[in-house]
Amino acid sequence: MKKSLLMLALASSFAMANEGMWMPQQLPEIATELKAAGLALDPASLTKLTEFPMAAMVSLGGCSASFVSPNGLVATNHHCVYGSVAHNSTPENDLLANGFLAASLSDEVAAAPGSRIYVTKAVENVTSKIIDAKTAKLSGKKRVDAIEANQKAVVAECEKDEGHRCSVAAYYGSLEFYLIKQLEIKDVRLVHAPAAGVGKFGGDTDNWMWPRHTGDYGFYRAYVSPEGKSADFNVDNVPYKPDFHLTLAKDGLKEGDFVMALGYPGRTNRHRLPSEVSETFEWSYPNTVASYKNTLDIIASETVNNKDAALKYASRVAGLNNYMKNRQGMLDSYADSDFLQRKTAEHKELTAWVNSSRDNKKAYADDLKNIEKLLQQRQQQDRADYLLDNATPRLLSVARSLHRLAHESTKPDAERKAGFQQRDLPRFKAYVTGMERNFDVGVEKALDLSNLSKYAAQPKKQRNAEFDAAMGIKDGMSQAQLTALIDSWYANSGLAELSNRTALLDASIDQFKQSNDVFVKAALALYKSDLKREAADEELGGKIQQAYASYMRAKIAFMQSKGQAVYPDANSTLRVTFGNVTGRDHGNEDGNAWAPFTTLQGITAKATGEGEFNAPQKQLDAIKAKQYGPYKVDSLNSVPVNYLATLDITGGNSGSAVLNSKAEFVGLAFDGTLDSIISDWDFNPANTRSIQVDLRYMLWQMQLDGADKLLVELGVK
Repeated sequence: MKKSLLMLALASSFAMANEGMWMPQQLPEIATELKAAGLALDPASLTKLTEFPMAAMVSLGGCSASFVSPNGLVATNHHCVYGSVAHNSTPENDLLANGFLAASLSDEVAAAPGSRIYVTKAVENVTSKIIDAKTAKLSGKKRVDAIEANQKAVVAECEKDEGHRCSVAAYYGSLEFYLIKQLEIKDVRLVHAPAAGVGKFGGDTDNWMWPRHTGDYGFYRAYVSPEGKSADFNVDNVPYKPDFHLTLAKDGLKEGDFVMALGYPGRTNRHRLPSEVSETFEWSYPNTVASYKNTLDIIASETVNNKDAALKYASRVAGLNNYMKNRQGMLDSYADSDFLQRKTAEHKELTAWVNSSRDNKKAYADDLKNIEKLLQQRQQQDRADYLLDNATPRLLSVARSLHRLAHESTKPDAERKAGFQQRDLPRFKAYVTGMERNFDVGVEKALDLSNLSKYAAQPKKQRNAEFDAAMGIKDGMSQAQLTALIDSWYANSGLAELSNRTALLDASIDQFKQSNDVFVKAALALYKSDLKREAADEELGGKIQQAYASYMRAKIAFMQSKGQAVYPDANSTLRVTFGNVTGRDHGNEDGNAWAPFTTLQGITAKATGEGEFNAPQKQLDAIKAKQYGPYKVDSLNSVPVNYLATLDITGGNSGSAVLNSKAEFVGLAFDGTLDSIISDWDFNPANTRSIQVDLRYMLWQMQLDGADKLLVELGVK
């Protein structure tokens, strides 16, 4: 692989050892730091994506996971399989509450529609193919269109290898592009998830908190055709045979041990400008927290006496609670910090460096000024559209997407808008099908009323005239009138029914025009204005992309001049982060230091028998009887449950395999601590701690649950 700016940015002086989400190919460049932290392997061995251990790492498309047996068994977090458990739950068979364990392969059940396991096969720097000589001269929407066309061409060529899903990921503000080739496993089945009293023990109360006692683990299995090819669910499919899988550690972790997490972190924002920091923490996140809280309150109110509806929204509620607490934790940390001042000072230093001479650095000066103006335009537009976007009913979004799909389907596949190509049809089908177990008309009506009330209360000039006309919104509408309007929408729509949604998947433009469905008619009425809005967004986006890439080029050069490393922000591609098992000296609110491990005794101390702390009685009895088996740690006089480490992780790392110095499996990353989650923006080595479920607790609980066959498959004697 040719050397990129990313490689060249690794100067002699490196970032603090535990900071950074490193691309695998970077690891030889930080070999000294890895060895000092305790890695026993040659870092070069971790760069080979088709060999051990990287080949065992997989993405679930939002969570991370890993192969842990030669028969396609995949380990990840309980909250990553939560949607599949909810999908298979009914009021009569509540798998969320009681857990699920397949007694045999034939008892494994299909995961939620659209579930995928992605196995990375290759990564290639394709920057010169995406930003070719012609594209480099373009700006605005023309630049966006050219980049998209180049990306689609690269992806189409890659996906000629049937059964693979390819994507182009942008790094450093779209300064660099990499082609990611992944085997797409479509037949995913749920194998095991512990009861909620284990996998979700502590619930939202303990989320992002320490000490923690959560058994956040679950298992999928990957299936392929009898010929070993990627295939949709079929009873004749067989377990996938991965080239490599992880093996369980022979020795348990202890304080100070080296650990590394291998996974697919979602997004970090450490290279953002001061204006972006200010807008995010002073407007965007506060509004997000308020919106999430309102949504959660409405769902709770509407499902309190409806068990089936509660199960339908269980996964959404869990996700909203998680993100709301995350964002609020960031806001609290931001309020008590000098982050914006430091960010501003750093940017002033960069600007001064850029303007310090007449050499090629001067070329960056105009872009530094330009990017601020462009970002301000985007921020103003985001604020103006905020209430409108929230007020859009979910069924209208479905109708709009499917109507756009009908239009795009009239074009040759290569000319279709990205996201509406033939390769994307399974995702549309999965979403339409999945709504059967995550959509309730009563809940959606209540959400629509709340959001529409805020939007409709705005002066007419601040509202969107096309949206108002399409949805029947008029000035001065009362709550009763809005309620009646929303009732009329659902009374005149059949999209709550699966058969009607499915019919639209293959509908022609003429068939859409013939529909009397209120949401379909609104989608048709909004089509032209949607395209116009999209074009305006792309015009601005193209200009921002060009200026941001130049800004990042300047920042990389500036940091190199200071001998600093420049790792890329997370972007859902495979990364490695490393550190050590350790607590925190300065402790929590009552002044007690944080020990690196929690134990089974903490479960009994917290257990209340109900709600978020409803530990299974069988588990409590085993703890009381000190039935620890081979998983007892003498120094703890118990079985370790969770542990802290200095791993640099974020959302998307959930389910990441945590390996020891020999690349043996020692647990799963699943959370961080509340006062350190601002590390997505501002890494603080003193505070940052990741939380992992200990392998020994997983095995102890699986033994308690009677998962003997799984334990044998994992290599436990």
